[in-house]
This record gives sequence, structure tokens and C-alpha cells, in this order.
Amino acid sequence: MLDLSPQPGDLEPVETASIDELRALQLERLRWSVRHAYENVPHYRASLDGAGVHPDDVKSLADLAKLPFTTKADLRDNYPFGMFAVPREEVSRVHASSGTTGKPTVVGYTKADLATWATVMARSIRAAGGRKGHVLHNAYGYGLFTGGLGAHAGAELLGCTVVPVSGGMTERQVQLIRDFEPDVIMVTPSYMLSIIDEMERQGVDPRGTSLKVGIFGAEPWTNDMRAEMERRLDMHAVDIYGLSEVIGPGVASECVETKDGLHVWEDHFFPEIIDPVSGEVLPDGEEGELVLTSLTKQAMPVLRYRTRDLTRLLPGTARSMRRIEKITGRTDDMIILRGVNLFPTQIEELILRVPALSPHFQCVLNRSGNLDDLTVLVEHREGALAGDAGEALRRLVKNSIGVTVAVDVVAPGGIERSVGKMKRIVDRRPKR
Repeated sequence: MLDLSPQPGDLEPVETASIDELRALQLERLRWSVRHAYENVPHYRASLDGAGVHPDDVKSLADLAKLPFTTKADLRDNYPFGMFAVPREEVSRVHASSGTTGKPTVVGYTKADLATWATVMARSIRAAGGRKGHVLHNAYGYGLFTGGLGAHAGAELLGCTVVPVSGGMTERQVQLIRDFEPDVIMVTPSYMLSIIDEMERQGVDPRGTSLKVGIFGAEPWTNDMRAEMERRLDMHAVDIYGLSEVIGPGVASECVETKDGLHVWEDHFFPEIIDPVSGEVLPDGEEGELVLTSLTKQAMPVLRYRTRDLTRLLPGTARSMRRIEKITGRTDDMIILRGVNLFPTQIEELILRVPALSPHFQCVLNRSGNLDDLTVLVEHREGALAGDAGEALRRLVKNSIGVTVAVDVVAPGGIERSVGKMKRIVDRRPKR
């Protein structure tokens, strides 16, 4: 793989600013953001008043812990535009979640917000190894989902040539990769697997393509999956993180030269880790739920937004800003099976230890009597015999996680493909 480490002068000054300089900037911006939200969003005025907190009480970064949390339910309760802090006429664009489990969460952007978003996305792509002049194949979905347009604007700002493919039409994705010879691809990791499979079906050697960097996000994926991608594609596989409620993709990114966690762009987003049960702020280094506060957003500031993503904060390495570890799972994706907590990413790690099995899998929940059962539905690799691969995985899960699961090994293509986020958990338990 090519060495894509940044050269002198590539980085913005804030990326290597001292911790003291960064903290001073954060405090100035935090105080502005809290006041902006309090004065312009009725929800935040009521929430802070109810907690007995006023913007003037924020005199240090530690005072952020005095503020109440914001949740997805708050956004849904104020659907569609109740969380906006500027008149609707000043909102240049809206995005929204899919709303598959209720009302969608709607987010808005002023012209300045869109410029900020493009800036942090360009910074993320550059950190991942993208460079001015690269051709970037963008297979994130365009539309209300923030992925496609967020990546597009950042790539253009960086100076890339953008191929706005969006998701779907996998055969065409492969054809365009062959014809346009992109340097970078941005896509969900699960859909990248589908593209690799299609390459091999067409007789295209994935390691022989022009791709140098894959920037994968929108769903949790493991370091074992990184090794799988890099082995099959001979390129750098780099993680990116974000969520529409905070801005979209571009909240944090791995740096290609270290790949040791995602640097949070702390000049725009302030991270905390809390105990997901008590809400207590945890010290850096301890695992818990990630909470984010926007520092510069105009249209829709968010104060202490509970992401439900589980990770921990670590010191900066390639940049002075702190890192988050790769997301291990979400509090709302956690499966509790016979009293044991497990996440789909744990199953993924174990699947990749069994050579005959592919990373295409789902966790299917059923109920026998009063107890829940889990079946891991997984495909075997093309040309591999399933043999005792299912039993090997069952033993690994039992020995590593401590629960007994069933394993159903199916032929390649036996699990429905996704062009966006892969549905890892299929809940077939009867509704109570």
C-alpha cells in the first residue's frame, strides 16, 4: 500500500494546536453555543431552566456537565423544525433520518453550517489519505441521508474529482471503478463487501484496481474487518464517524498514518464519555456512551447529545485532538442473551477467525418459551466448503462470549444485501 502520510503544510494549524490553545477556543465557542441555544430554541430554554442552569453558569469546560442531555426523543418531540435556532428562511438545507422506528429526526443547516460541514469533511478525507486531484468514488446514498452530500461537499472542497454514484446498482459500481480509476472510495463497509463480491463475480481482481483508500462509516466495523478489506483490496481501509443530529459524517476521522482511533474535530464538537445508566461523566480512557456538543452550529445547535455509541476517549496521536476508539456497538444494539451482553461486532470478530466463513452475517433473535435464542446466520466463502465451520463458530462464541448460540451457514448470496447500513439484528421475537 502507498504511504499517504501528510506532508509539511498539509494540515490546518488547529489540527496541531497546543492543548491549552484548543481548550481556550472550545470554551469560547461553548459559551456562545449554549447561549445561542438558550436564547433561540424554546426546548433548550425550558430544559436549562428546569435544571436550574443559565448560560452564565458555564465558566469552564467542566461546567458543561451541569447541562441536561439532549436525546433523539427530544428531536422527535419537536418535529419538524422546533429545534432550529434561526428563522426557517435562514435554513439553506434540511436532512432527516429514515424514520423507520418513528418520526424522522430533522436537522437544518445555514449557509455557514454547510461551509463548516464541508471543512470538517475535507479535513476527514485528507486525514484518511485523500488528496487534491484524487478521483473519489462516492457510493454513500444521496438525499435526506447525510452521507452522500456530506462526503461530496468535503471532497470537492479538498480538490478531488467526485464521482457521485450513490448506492445501489452494484454491477455499475464495479464498471465505473474499472473505467474511471478512482483513488478513493467512500461507502458503508457492508456495501463495500458487496462491491468486492461483485468484482470477483465479474472476474475482476480487487487487488488490481486503482483504489488506494477506502473511507468507511455509517455503521460499526471491526479491526478484523479492516484487515479483511485491506487484504482483499490492497488499499488503506480508514474509519470515519458522524451522525446527522450533530452535523453528519465528519465529526471524527482516523488518520491513515496511524489508524489507531478517530480524532474528534474538537474545534467544532466537544466530546464526553458518560456512564450510560447513571449519566455520570467518566474520565478519559474509560468506556461508556459518547455524548457530543456542537460548538459552532447556527441552525441547530445540540447540547450534550446522547449518541448511544459506545467507545472511550484517548489522547491525540497523529493530531493533538483527542481520539475515540472504533465504536464497539450501540446501547440500543446490545443483545442481552441469558444475562450476557453482546454486540454484533463481537460476532463479526469471531466469524473472521473461521476461514470458511465470510463477513456477511445477521443475528436473528427468536424466543423459546420465556427465553431468548440467537441464531447467527452467516454465509460461507465462495468456493469454500461449510464443513464444520458452523460448529467452529458456535464454539468460539461459547468460549469467548460465554453464551450458546445456533449457527446457520448458508451459501454465498443467501443473506440479503444492503446498499446502505447493514441490518445486523433481525428480531423475530413475538411482540408482548
